[in-house]
Amino acid sequence: MGRIFYDVTRFSELDIYLFKEGTHVKLYDKMGSHIMERKGIFGVYFAVWAPNASAVSVVGDFNSYDPSAHHLRLRDDDSGIWEGFIEGAHIGQTYKYHIVSSVEGRTFEKADPYAKYAEKPPNSASRIWSIDDHVWQDETWMEFRREKNGHNKPISIYEVHLGSWRRKPEEENRPLTYTEAAVELAKYLNEMNYTHVEIMPITEYPFEGSWGYQVTGYFAPTARYGTPQDFMNFVDTMHRHGIGVIMDWVPSHFVTDGHGLINFDGTCLYEHMDPRLGYHPEWSSAIFNYGRNEVRAFLISSAMYWLEKYHIDGIRVDAVASMLYLNYARKEGEWLPNRYGGNENLDAIAFLKQLNESVYGVYEDIMMIAEESTAYPMVTRPVYMGGLGFGFKWNMGWMHDTLKYFKVDPLFRQHHHNQITFSMWYAFDENFMLPLSHDEVVHMKGSLINKMPGDENLKFANLRALFSYMTAHPGKKLLFMGGEFAQWSEWNYKESLEWHLLQNPRHAGLQKMVSDLNALYKTERALHLYDEKHAGFEWIEANDASRNLLVFTRKSDIDEETILVVCNFADTLYENLRIGVPLPGRWKKIFSSQDEKYGGWGALNKEPLESTDIGANNKKESIVVDIQALSVSYFCLI
Repeated sequence: MGRIFYDVTRFSELDIYLFKEGTHVKLYDKMGSHIMERKGIFGVYFAVWAPNASAVSVVGDFNSYDPSAHHLRLRDDDSGIWEGFIEGAHIGQTYKYHIVSSVEGRTFEKADPYAKYAEKPPNSASRIWSIDDHVWQDETWMEFRREKNGHNKPISIYEVHLGSWRRKPEEENRPLTYTEAAVELAKYLNEMNYTHVEIMPITEYPFEGSWGYQVTGYFAPTARYGTPQDFMNFVDTMHRHGIGVIMDWVPSHFVTDGHGLINFDGTCLYEHMDPRLGYHPEWSSAIFNYGRNEVRAFLISSAMYWLEKYHIDGIRVDAVASMLYLNYARKEGEWLPNRYGGNENLDAIAFLKQLNESVYGVYEDIMMIAEESTAYPMVTRPVYMGGLGFGFKWNMGWMHDTLKYFKVDPLFRQHHHNQITFSMWYAFDENFMLPLSHDEVVHMKGSLINKMPGDENLKFANLRALFSYMTAHPGKKLLFMGGEFAQWSEWNYKESLEWHLLQNPRHAGLQKMVSDLNALYKTERALHLYDEKHAGFEWIEANDASRNLLVFTRKSDIDEETILVVCNFADTLYENLRIGVPLPGRWKKIFSSQDEKYGGWGALNKEPLESTDIGANNKKESIVVDIQALSVSYFCLI
């Protein structure tokens, strides 16, 4: 059994000052377990924050989990940090902290909040690990990453749950490893012309059914799919294939499993004591105490860790609305107002601002993305202007209104026309992303294809129109896996996607169309340059509810690059339809959702259309088009 030494520390006076102030953003270099050498002796340094403990020891493989073997020492600087160096401990060994609380002497065995790796669930110990041996091969990507993540660039995101994208039925239906997924997914994303992949949470979590949203390890990629180095290789592979990696991250709440952060040292250390502040009734989880400096430093360090150590290109912050409002998912009397009597969580708002300023202050070329479902103002405006400082925000209003509209039988859509046009009233208030995410295909909501009205033929036509309209609508794009080929079943985290459906021409045709739409979105500057600016959009016809028609243009800084978008959401073919155009010339159809190669009913307007000086839609010039039922078509000047 190795000795323990107390004359080793990784903390300077400045580190302690910043930690207590809540502004230390690299605590992962100090806290947790670190392989070190002390005067020729190799071992592991441990440090854990437990200010209300009366004793802390490290138990693990190296001492047969004996709590009397290796006691840590409490620093004498009021930091609440316990530390010590254990001789002979080494990589791969498991450990926990045995904590004796000063509250009634209760004892706990806790996983390391700063662990880099953990046992594969359902086991719950942390592992001693080092991530310094990975040799990155993504220099080119990192050098030009700003060009991939820019607000004026095409960003088309494929949302993935790694455990169910593909599985190995011949091997007891196991999920792919990080390494296996890297090879197959990178190839698929390139074929589908996606620019980014967003991974549902891979920070370590105990319950598979939480999909990763109930976290225990904020610095550890889940061991379900491999080692930390395997996940580094996953990111590296994506970058070498030109794909950005966005990580789903959950600072809004945490799991209440006993080995996690809850009641860490016998007190509510990371969470609030009052359940009206510290308990999330919707998810049966604990809410972080954002007013505690050390907690803010912990969370911001987690975000910085993934950006620095794993070269993550963007962080999607989950459930921001639940952080912003004290009364989120609570009834009257179940929440406490802030000091001004309002329902805003002032500490959480301050934390989000500090988070975004901290990460953007170091990594200007990454994306911070808010999943925020309310009309909270200025989510994507800089902190110095009074905003929260995010780079992008999911446009949940667009998602809900658009899906409601498309669920309606075309015969009755004229009475719901405002649902498809309303998003343009606020499309440029924030830097929006348009999500069709996993949340829309679970919990009895049905798959995307099954949301569409009509028989199978009509369902596919409607879904093709939905994706085509989404691509033309201002805002960056996100689609959850399986939607691109019209999976019939709701998403099941225990099963692979229904890849066999691609043997059916309709499913394969839809997949081909999504690939082509992504390619158009990337190559046609008008479809992405001004995604967030009024200058990039103009209505041609917004009010023709009786015919379920929408016509608009997407524009770049060059007039001749303008794209004319004609949407017919009726199940009626319109012939000889006169449409105003912003510029005279010959307009050529470059895309139709009803093209035969996509399984459509036949694209029309196969020859270029010469504009005439006959006015229409308040334009001096117009063209006459035939518009297929349930179709979206793009036209450009030639």
